[in-house]
Amino acid sequence: MFSGIVEEAGKVVMLEKEKDNLNITVNCSFADKLKIDQSIAHNGVCLTVVNLKEGEYTVTAIKETLQKTNLGLLEVGEKINLERSMRMEALLDGHIVQGHVDQTAVCTSIEEVNGSWYFTFKYDPSLGNITVEKGSVAVNGVSLTVVNSKDDEFSVAIIPYTYEHTNFHQFKVGTVVNLEFDILGKYVTKLMKQYSGK
Repeated sequence: MFSGIVEEAGKVVMLEKEKDNLNITVNCSFADKLKIDQSIAHNGVCLTVVNLKEGEYTVTAIKETLQKTNLGLLEVGEKINLERSMRMEALLDGHIVQGHVDQTAVCTSIEEVNGSWYFTFKYDPSLGNITVEKGSVAVNGVSLTVVNSKDDEFSVAIIPYTYEHTNFHQFKVGTVVNLEFDILGKYVTKLMKQYSGK
């Protein structure tokens, strides 16, 4: 379980194909504090630490994960958003994030407004996911508040700190991002479909 508060934008230092899987090696400041089998969110995707060496660790993404997220598009040298799993006594500063990406979206607009940034993302609504105005959504693992919610797109406002300390500063129009929709919203949507007979 995660909160969507990114600890650090780590650096991808090696990508190694192993049959259908991809081994991803990341350099970050807390690598030496990790343990094998520990869960870490990578752009919002929960993956397990499988190897450690000084200043670096490795996780493995399976074929399904590579197909349903943006991890298959990673390049060496790229920044990736990292968050270690929540501790039971931790404050929930973001929202409840499971680390299970629902689908990807494409960045369609980036606008700087007096020091902050507005990003707009378009996604395929046929998968049944929705956003609601002022609701929560995780974009590449970052807990954000939805603005301008529509059936197939939404926007988020990014403050300078988030822009600088996550991989949002790497985004361009056309960048593919991971989305995890709010867990409460997903349950409500499912219940409404059941009661409406759809």
